[in-house]
Amino acid sequence: MKHKRSPIRNHHAESYIFSRRAVVAFCGIFVFICSLLFNLYILQVEDHDNYITRSDDNRIKVVSVTPNRGLIYDRNGKLLAENRPVYALEITPEQVKKIPETIAKLQEILPISKREIAAFERDKKRSRRFNSVTLKNQLTEEAVAVFSANQHKFPGVEIKGYLKRFYPYGDALTHVMGYVAKINNKDILRLERDELINNYKATRDIGKLGIERFYEKSLHGTVGYQEVEVNSQGRIIRTLKYLPPKSGKDLVLNLDIDLQLYICKILGTRRGAVVVLDPQDSSVLAMVSSPSYDPNLFIHGISNTEYHKLLSDKNRPLVNRATLGIYPPASTVKPFIAVAALEEKVVTINTIRNDPGFWYLPNSKTRPFRDWLAWGHGHVNLKQALEESVDTFFYQIAYDMGIDRLSGWMSRFGFGDYTGIDIHEESKANMPTREWKMARYRKPWYQGDTIPVGIGQGYWSSTPMQLAKATAVLVNKGKVNPPHLLMHTINEGVQEEVTFPSYPPIQNVSDQHWVAVLEGMKLVNHGKKGTARRAFIKTPYLTGGKSGTAQIFGLDENQKYNADKLAKHLHDHALYTGFAPYNNPQAVVSMVLENAGSGSSQGGPIARKIFDYLLLKKGKTSEEQFQ
Repeated sequence: MKHKRSPIRNHHAESYIFSRRAVVAFCGIFVFICSLLFNLYILQVEDHDNYITRSDDNRIKVVSVTPNRGLIYDRNGKLLAENRPVYALEITPEQVKKIPETIAKLQEILPISKREIAAFERDKKRSRRFNSVTLKNQLTEEAVAVFSANQHKFPGVEIKGYLKRFYPYGDALTHVMGYVAKINNKDILRLERDELINNYKATRDIGKLGIERFYEKSLHGTVGYQEVEVNSQGRIIRTLKYLPPKSGKDLVLNLDIDLQLYICKILGTRRGAVVVLDPQDSSVLAMVSSPSYDPNLFIHGISNTEYHKLLSDKNRPLVNRATLGIYPPASTVKPFIAVAALEEKVVTINTIRNDPGFWYLPNSKTRPFRDWLAWGHGHVNLKQALEESVDTFFYQIAYDMGIDRLSGWMSRFGFGDYTGIDIHEESKANMPTREWKMARYRKPWYQGDTIPVGIGQGYWSSTPMQLAKATAVLVNKGKVNPPHLLMHTINEGVQEEVTFPSYPPIQNVSDQHWVAVLEGMKLVNHGKKGTARRAFIKTPYLTGGKSGTAQIFGLDENQKYNADKLAKHLHDHALYTGFAPYNNPQAVVSMVLENAGSGSSQGGPIARKIFDYLLLKKGKTSEEQFQ
């Protein structure tokens, strides 16, 4: 007979097993609850600030606020660059599911060109999806009204108002003011390099040329911010905090816009440049480059067709001839060479030399260096050589001085270097030296290379601004001031003075030598044989000046220059530099007129008109003023 297990014993075993399982389960639940409580503590206490911040990031956005760009005025308070309100149609990519279809529907109510669509696509690729991108600029009032009536059909599309730069004087000031245009990748790299990128988060435009670029940091101002609460669709519910932007500084220039416009008028369609300085401090009263172009074309984005038209224009309107135009300075440099020759004791004030109309290198009769007057000027002293612009007199000076002393002295007048003008678009041009020729042509400097340098030809080149600066140095008897366009800034209504770099003066030059050369320049305009005397007949004030005629190609030994048989672009350049009034100079005028011919007959009359305008007021000539 089999033995059966007791049922009481089975009950106790099962009870024991159940109890053990219950304890294990309770412990597991306890550990889980402790873990949960611990994690809740971490979330609610330890990481509270972090999650609050992340929550606020979803709820609160920081929006940059663009500062107003500073205005620009002339010396008399006339507005040269202003900000005008414009309206733009913009799309926020993350809020528009089908952008091509949306644009197609917009074209049914607004004229949107293929160029505008292409620009939108290009800008969209550079921008983040939550930033709005401009589709169409400069909306008319009619276009704004049409879209406003249909805006409910276009979620993610809106009209925004902006202040855009406008230049009321158009092409008259382009090469002074420059312009602003859209920030591109090159600008972004420059801003990042200068650690300024954070100040441009809401800015669309930046200075590209001229004053607008040189003083960009002052004109731009400081970006502002506003903290806004947004809903799940990204729409702004309310503003939580607002830090207003700080507007850029206003600039007041030394420029006289009325004088600038007057010079533009008398230049007409001529190609060239005119610079007018106040010799007391070399402040720029006028800087004209002709021809020019309208800077307003670039503000909203110039089309490829229009831009290539400017690029291909044979008259090169994009070039600032006043500071980038490189020309042989010709005879306008003879006064500066005369000062150097006197100080180096190469000549004296009373030195007399005969000019038969040609000059040969000593011990050489192979190639004559000819005077502009074929039959020569006869016996002349230094002042007469300046008055009549005697080439052979200065050939001999150049030969006696040599290129080392000659280039050294001319560098002290500022040739071959930047003038210090407060725009970036400037060339050093070239003051030739032995080292320069070896580096440029891999050839040594020959004695014959020096001779044409004595009359501002050969390898020597300069800009109109360099010529004006050198003339101011001469007028001030060696004091060197950099030309400058800015007079002062205005920051929140308070005038702020500005300082400019100082340059070492030309020292230890006899006052007698300065005076002798200045008297020679007076004879140029008022002497019986002065090359510019016809332009300054009957002036009620005295002036000083020097004309120049720059050849732009060489002639063979027996070849004669005949302008009538040459193409216009091969004609000589006309140059002139001068100052007035003689005893207390208030203005220096320097100019280059391309392919215009004689400096005395073409440049002198223009300088006379400018001096009359400045000294006799309202642009009247001296004859009109005293009738």
